[in-house]
Amino acid sequence: MRVTPGRPIPSAVQDGGSEIAPRYSNRELSLLDFQERVLALAEDTNLPLLERVRFVAIVAANLDEFFQVRVAGLREQVSSGLEPPGLAGRTPQDQLAEVRVRCLDIHARMEQLLAGELILELAEQGIRIADWVDLDDDQRKHLDEIFEREIFPVLTPLAVDPTHPFPYISNLSLNLAVTVRDSKRSIERFARVKVPPLLPRFLNAAGSETFVPVEQVIAAHLDSLFPGMTIVSSHPFRVTRSADQAIEEDEADDLLKAVEELLQTRHRASKMVRLEVDETMPEPVLDLLMQEMGIGRDQVYAHTGLLALAGLTVLTSLARPDLLHRPWQATTQPELTQFAPGETIFDRIKQQDILVHLPYESFGSSVGAFIAAAARDPRVVAIKQTLYRTGVQDDPAAGGEQSIVKSLTAAARSGKQVVVLVELRARFDEEANILWARLLEEAGVHVVYGIAGLKTHAKVALVVRREGDGLRRYAHIGTGNYNPKTARLYEDLGLLTADDAIGADLTDLFNMLTGFGHEPEFRGLLVAPAHLRGALVRRIRAQAERGTKGRITFKLNHIADREMMEELYAASAAGVQIDLIVRGICSLLPGVRGMSENIRVRSIVGRFLEHSRVFRFGEGDKAEYFIGSADLMERNLAGRVEVLVPIRDRRLRTRLEEVLRVCLADDRLAWQLDGGTWEKVPTMTGVNAHVRFQALAHGRSQGALPDPDTAADPAEPVIVAAGGIVTKETKSGTEVLIVHRPRYGDWTFPKGKLDDDETLAEAALREVLEETGYECDLGPEIGMVEYRDRTGGRKFVHYFGMSVTSGSFIANREVDKAKWLTPLEAAERLTYARDRALLRSWISAL
Repeated sequence: MRVTPGRPIPSAVQDGGSEIAPRYSNRELSLLDFQERVLALAEDTNLPLLERVRFVAIVAANLDEFFQVRVAGLREQVSSGLEPPGLAGRTPQDQLAEVRVRCLDIHARMEQLLAGELILELAEQGIRIADWVDLDDDQRKHLDEIFEREIFPVLTPLAVDPTHPFPYISNLSLNLAVTVRDSKRSIERFARVKVPPLLPRFLNAAGSETFVPVEQVIAAHLDSLFPGMTIVSSHPFRVTRSADQAIEEDEADDLLKAVEELLQTRHRASKMVRLEVDETMPEPVLDLLMQEMGIGRDQVYAHTGLLALAGLTVLTSLARPDLLHRPWQATTQPELTQFAPGETIFDRIKQQDILVHLPYESFGSSVGAFIAAAARDPRVVAIKQTLYRTGVQDDPAAGGEQSIVKSLTAAARSGKQVVVLVELRARFDEEANILWARLLEEAGVHVVYGIAGLKTHAKVALVVRREGDGLRRYAHIGTGNYNPKTARLYEDLGLLTADDAIGADLTDLFNMLTGFGHEPEFRGLLVAPAHLRGALVRRIRAQAERGTKGRITFKLNHIADREMMEELYAASAAGVQIDLIVRGICSLLPGVRGMSENIRVRSIVGRFLEHSRVFRFGEGDKAEYFIGSADLMERNLAGRVEVLVPIRDRRLRTRLEEVLRVCLADDRLAWQLDGGTWEKVPTMTGVNAHVRFQALAHGRSQGALPDPDTAADPAEPVIVAAGGIVTKETKSGTEVLIVHRPRYGDWTFPKGKLDDDETLAEAALREVLEETGYECDLGPEIGMVEYRDRTGGRKFVHYFGMSVTSGSFIANREVDKAKWLTPLEAAERLTYARDRALLRSWISAL
């Protein structure tokens, strides 16, 4: 199907007879799908314990942002009276209803995971998240002292009565709703106590690894705040407000001042979108909060556990390396090491283009070194750069040699022409960007703020250096921000080049961004908003013209642009094989008969945040490769300045092909989209993209050349097995079957290797029958256990839930004893912590 400008695009497709199948999935629900994939990492019993806690905190923080932006936007549409249906045909009101159901489910999963698994496992490791009532006298005394010394002086109780109006509740603040009784007057009154954000989320009790939520410590000392009053009740609550407020740029004489004023008013004028409360909060108190805040019941989220779960991230800073991933030491490829006397990084870039893959390769010895060298080099006459997200001021990397901002200020002070485009409207980073903008201006840097009406999202830097009788331009174009902190956490790609055409294109681009004029015709770069969409459409259609010989592979963060999805649907209908690696939002529906049979979509979610964008059209020597900052979203293609750069060097094209093949071979971190449902890719070969990229980076640092044909091969042979967590119901409750293996002297679950041409489910049922004598009904797959067996081999065991239908235990060569135990007894008897964690996961879900 071809898309004609101005022509309406259908949101559904005829599927067979009269039934109408959806053509797109909803963007907001797709974003919640991504949160569920992240939450699945927290549920993965193979991950180190504190890493699982970290993923709970990440999901909680992501949901905070989701409500501030996406839910706030939907509510604004409803309140304005304009409710146009979205891509999937849902009105904003419909979307809000579905979002609420999904968010309640995600919250319930997090609370269940914490209460039923993680908190118990943390306690086994000596780390307790305790309630105030569970503390001993010494611990309470220690926290009493902390309260008097560090908390009480900064608390301000705010009464609510005819002379005290209901106080303003700031965004994401944690508060206590307190009811007190005046015994002299026999009346009850309401007050609010805000937990100051400067306080830690958890307080350490008596120097131990016992942590108490700060709101419980405050609640235990409320009599200090309300002397002479009786504390009737106290309950935590939290509000979320909209983060979106528009700036009328045409009316703003000074964009920097306008953004500063926006930040000042945002705290007061932003609308309430969510109220989180403790489920034990009395109805009269909840009704009071709802009435004073002007919100409905559909905006209230009652929790059974802790509020503000993003604060759990503090636990990941504990000195417990046994419960965390082993730190990754980023490598440096030979092209950026072992410089000869007098040789510079510019000499290496002039010799050949260099592709950097973060975080596997070091930001400091590549991009950071490039900007730092430009600042020091007396031959460099100008540096021009974009900054989208600068990071917080107290970033520990900001004071070191890797700091981009430090290098830019040093360059300006040395007399170089330094121009930096700072995007003030980068949501949630506005304050940090304002701070850096002022510091750069004070150092003599020419700071500009881009083009009215467009965010500048491109990640580009241009260095102009005097060489011989003329000037030579060096460039970096990347997929990620110039931020040393995120460069250790985000997967990104960047090109260092001295290509004349690219340098000339960047010169034109910066002139457009800092001056006046329309977007020029670029020589090699694909630039939004004027040209990028058309350039991508032409290439997709060129592959469609090749029919079954066409090939398209994209690696993206998001895809939701209607025109681009229609072009991909049309290419699929023409026979083009299309692979999309999409981390987050995917509104495209793959595998739909008559629309997208030839499209496959997968998502890689793991230790590092997938952030790079790679576009490949065709295959073999004639394939075109691009990397850059743009996703296939309306905002990227029409509302932002974005840049894609062609990768022409054969070595670097091979590197990109290596990246794509590893991502397409992954079966440890990968999910696949089947119609509108995400499913975990079953582990059969054990390829973990992040681990594989670490190995490839290490090899590259030793001089290894890229080889796409072997890059996706498993690092070593693996054994794939299947088994069952078998349960039965008795008068006293659920019992679990565990077995004893005399060969190893351990207690575990029945399991065994797959036979040839056997599915995981078939193998699981067969092995349980052979090892125990029990025939079972098959339930859902519970999870997978990954470990090294006693020979050192990698083993992956897929476990299914099962219930006994018939049979009795028969001792055999593999298993000599079997026991039916309660879940608690089974957890105590099981030999391996991995099995105990999986059992908790299964039982808590029953």
